[in-house]
Amino acid sequence: MSLVLLAPMEGLIDEIMRDLLTRARTYDWCVTEFARVTGTLLPNRAYFRLAPELKQGARTVSGTPVRVQLLGSEPVSLAENAARLSSLHPAGIDLNFGCPAPIVNRHRGGAALLDEPELLHRIARACVAAVAGQVPVTAKMRLGISDKSRCVAIAQALADGGVDGLVVHARTRDEFYRPPAHWGWLGAIAEAVRVPVVANGEVWNTADYWQCRAESGCADVMLGRGAVADPFLVERIRAVQQGEAARTVEQDWPRVILLLADFWRAVLLKVEPRHAPGRLKQWLNLLRRAYPVAERMHLHIRPMRSVDEISSALLQWGAADVR
Repeated sequence: MSLVLLAPMEGLIDEIMRDLLTRARTYDWCVTEFARVTGTLLPNRAYFRLAPELKQGARTVSGTPVRVQLLGSEPVSLAENAARLSSLHPAGIDLNFGCPAPIVNRHRGGAALLDEPELLHRIARACVAAVAGQVPVTAKMRLGISDKSRCVAIAQALADGGVDGLVVHARTRDEFYRPPAHWGWLGAIAEAVRVPVVANGEVWNTADYWQCRAESGCADVMLGRGAVADPFLVERIRAVQQGEAARTVEQDWPRVILLLADFWRAVLLKVEPRHAPGRLKQWLNLLRRAYPVAERMHLHIRPMRSVDEISSALLQWGAADVR
């Protein structure tokens, strides 16, 4: 069966969200937010903070393998960190060349390196050599900074550097997350490299999933914002893959409420109370994309500032005791 992967999303998909989204055991693996490497050797505690799952066999509670992502621009430093990280036995190491955030790019991280395929090649080669086959090494890239015409050269540089696979977000850096995603460009990449290529970008529902596969020619797909907007999208995809009738979003809304309650409890244990409301509102904002009723819930909760207010509101919406 084709792979369905859960994307790394900085500031959105942490260990709490990974736990919730992988509970159905339908993702083949997931990837953490990035660990920024800036010339120093990160201590083990930095990796455990980013991926607490490393303490439980690099798997989520449901058993989904967890790969850890590194971001940086110095081959030697990234290689040293990859070697240290591999000793903690992640399910894999992913190299981030796809992040479009200006604050990351200003410090020569993420997609800022896409105009330097030679550097990408050196980074990939150094990291692959450093882990010495202990864990797979993959890379996530975009189609370029502003020009898509170099996407094949970028992919070849990484593949020739020895990575085990590529995830390609089908936009340039300058396109950020603006639709559309250019899935058709991925076919040329897949034909030009001898490693698996996973399609990523703008998959919000099962129709998008099949269209992405058709246009890209890639059998494997990574879900990002679509997975957060519809926590059960992966189940719908798996149902359709198997020729079964998928559940509707209307049928799944009660399940979403339960996830929101679990999320709220976990967030209250992790962050200061003043930061917790923003986390819940962030998720509700994305849920509006897939669940019409989430629009009303978002409007109801958006003005609230206190933990007690929001806990009471969740109870009103049908959540179990969240306090």
